Amino acid sequence: MLNSPLARRARTSLLLLALVATVAACNKAEEPAAEAAAPASDNLSAGPVAYVSTQDAGVDVIDLVTMQVSKQLNVKAEGPRGLAVTDDGKKLIVATKDNESISVIDTATGEVLQQINVGKNPEFVRVSGNYAFVSSEPSAKGGPPPKAGEEDDDDDDEEKIPAKIAVVDLTKGEKVREITGGPETEGIEFSADGKQLVITNEADNTVTVHNIETGELIKTVQTHSHGDRPRGIKVSPDGNTYLATLEFGNKFLVLDKEFNVVRTVDTAETPYGIAYDAKGERIFVATNKAKLLQVFDANTFEKIKEVPTGNRCWHFSFTPNNKDILLACGKSDAVLVIDAEKLEVTKQIAVKNMPWGVVTYPKAMGSLENAK
Repeated sequence: MLNSPLARRARTSLLLLALVATVAACNKAEEPAAEAAAPASDNLSAGPVAYVSTQDAGVDVIDLVTMQVSKQLNVKAEGPRGLAVTDDGKKLIVATKDNESISVIDTATGEVLQQINVGKNPEFVRVSGNYAFVSSEPSAKGGPPPKAGEEDDDDDDEEKIPAKIAVVDLTKGEKVREITGGPETEGIEFSADGKQLVITNEADNTVTVHNIETGELIKTVQTHSHGDRPRGIKVSPDGNTYLATLEFGNKFLVLDKEFNVVRTVDTAETPYGIAYDAKGERIFVATNKAKLLQVFDANTFEKIKEVPTGNRCWHFSFTPNNKDILLACGKSDAVLVIDAEKLEVTKQIAVKNMPWGVVTYPKAMGSLENAK
């Protein structure tokens, strides 16, 4: 009976039905996974990313899992330089030189939501809460310092134009006030308690400290006796120390929490971007003409190592996991990936059109940003 043709046909039918049911169940199980994955491929902030401004184009997005450029964002303006990400990662703020504005970009879609005028020659961008702080250089001339025996043209009134740090309310989408800095404001840093704004003014060789709410000038630190053209500025993770690079002094300045000069530390030629690591144990300095990323002990200020880099490497950021450092090298058309422990270049990512600055999301320590 069990081996009769009828029984065999019945068993075959049951097996076919079971197979069909299994395939259908598998297909059904796969569908939600595919649907869940779809938004991630469209959302620029779905995984850890780095944003790299390129002065001759827009912003490149680097996927920090693959360490490859995944997208290019059109900022709808010329000359992007400084950039910052909002605390929630939903907006990217980019200073665009030629139209004197910032572009506010939706990180999920890559679309420019708004362009907000901030003033002539905007450069650095920092974000605190719902506000963006943007430095500017209305009288920027740049170039090398005067040679021995030569003097700056003190009668050039334009060179003395005080710069403004634009304060932009990102909720309202407008500039709400300005803080008056020195000529050619450059770097921007927040005090550890968030109550003060610390800026470098390269044209008059000062570091100035301002009340962040009122803009009132609290203190001026003259750098000329130590070195000229202060550029990068960074607070230590514990809030007790501030560092400022002196590009034409080949040094960085060490200030205490009251902004008194403690000492200077010699660097290679033309230091610019500067940052601590997340633990505050090491200090990293990008030296432009020397083509080095220098590493110092944050307690003794002794030099630990020098990492050979590339051409016009100004700004850098750790990755969010603190395992690598991303260094933007403008005239090498590259972002270098440096192992943060071995202090060796492990990869070069092609980023054309003069890369300028780099920040990440989630936020990490770097010359343009601090980890939250």
